[in-house]
Amino acid sequence: MKHFALLVAQLDSTTKTTVKLRALTDYLAIAEETDKTWCVALLMGRRPKRPVRTALMRQWAAEVAGTPLWLFEESYFVVGDLAETIALVLPPVSHSSNTTLSTYMSTLLSLSGKTEAQAEIFVKQSWSEMTQIERFVFNKLITGGFRIGVSQKLMVKALATHYGLEEADIAHKLMGQWTPQENSIHSLISEQEGAENLSRPYPFYLAYPINESVESLGNISDWQLEYKWDGIRGQLIYRKDNIYIWSRGEELVTERFPELLSLGSTLPCNCVIDGEIMAWKDGKPLPFNFLQTRIGRKNLSKQVLSTAPVVMVAYDLLEHNGRDLREEPLSARRILLESIVKETNALNLLLSERLQVESWDDATTLRAQSRKILAEGLMIKHCSSPYLVGRKRGHWWKWKVDPLSIDAVMIYAMKGHGRRANLYSDYTFAVWQGTDLVPFAKAYSGLTDKEMQEVDRFVKKNTIEKFGPVRSVTPELVFEIGFEGIAPSTRHKSGIALRFPRMLRWRKDKVAADANTLDDLRSILKGFNV
Repeated sequence: MKHFALLVAQLDSTTKTTVKLRALTDYLAIAEETDKTWCVALLMGRRPKRPVRTALMRQWAAEVAGTPLWLFEESYFVVGDLAETIALVLPPVSHSSNTTLSTYMSTLLSLSGKTEAQAEIFVKQSWSEMTQIERFVFNKLITGGFRIGVSQKLMVKALATHYGLEEADIAHKLMGQWTPQENSIHSLISEQEGAENLSRPYPFYLAYPINESVESLGNISDWQLEYKWDGIRGQLIYRKDNIYIWSRGEELVTERFPELLSLGSTLPCNCVIDGEIMAWKDGKPLPFNFLQTRIGRKNLSKQVLSTAPVVMVAYDLLEHNGRDLREEPLSARRILLESIVKETNALNLLLSERLQVESWDDATTLRAQSRKILAEGLMIKHCSSPYLVGRKRGHWWKWKVDPLSIDAVMIYAMKGHGRRANLYSDYTFAVWQGTDLVPFAKAYSGLTDKEMQEVDRFVKKNTIEKFGPVRSVTPELVFEIGFEGIAPSTRHKSGIALRFPRMLRWRKDKVAADANTLDDLRSILKGFNV
């Protein structure tokens, strides 16, 4: 645990990729095999479920620190992070134990079957033998808030450096269903090529946003253009009569889309299809919020299934009859994909349309019109491109439409988390309905650090009321709020829900009376034909 906590401290103290890579490779060189496995799993987002309620953690920490619970809660409010607050208030120890990361994790996993008293003994005992940084990491692991600024790509690069293997091979072998309890990193990455893992997906290839002129890409005939749909990117895997569906977040989501299971009886061959899972009805896409009604549900009612039926819009073919096609050019993969979709002839497996354009001017026109069909813009893929791992420049580009925007007034503010724990950085915005301000969106991104500090000072000087961590403020500041989509919502007071709201700019040139109205939002909604 000492080595892992030190690694976390090193990773958290720098933004330089080279420094993070060195820290990771240094850790892999000295860590025990089981600790390496847990380290990779945790840094790649495979966190266990929270084994202890945070309310108990706060209570136990106050007891150990000899602090009244109310004072601990006030400290928590100021610090803004529970794991850090606990690590700060606990009394120091003279020395820490040599217990391994894997030992702690195994015990943490077993707490779900233990009594509250047994969990309390373990947690307090662990605190008593840890340094402050070890406690911080330990608390993060317990509370489920363990997130470190390490990309999966960087973790793969560190493993490739340590073991002397190809990054693409490691990235692929770390996909799919595996756990630190049942697998070791060494066994996973040294697995022979023919070893069977029917459900294993491939690492996703991601597009870069194109910021320069599209004409710089050259001859448009060298590129395949498609609509960029707003759904859930996924891989549909059909191997040996079994269907598996993986999301881009490496989550097995097969049970959430039962209507796609029927494809197992119609697909002509074993294959892996990359595409977009979308809510689709009467021959056209539905807004993303229809699909959202299915996300996170364990039980899908008949009403949900009928209201938001899904399809897979197929983009690419990664495997065909057991053969990895990723090194083949896109044009060759497309021919096979078209054949499979045509032969399958299923209503819930659609081929992503290849747009017929003669010039970049034609493409610009289609992009401008894409929002009318609930697309986010265009995808531009080179016809000769292989299917790579992660986000690579040059072959695949996404050309999104400009965001919709509306001017709104900030009416509430709440402190952020992590490095923003002491700043009011999370805001609620409202638009006018007559003489009233109606809240319609929350946003926390888009401002510079300097602007955020300025807003923080305004909040502290212009607070009207306090509601726990939230403050209502004098409605004076106006911001331009950008968003990708809009849909009706019964859950929001405004009757409207936005897709990806964020602050585009602080409109210091406007006063609250200049902000938009709820009718303005409704007009935008009508333009979406929903």
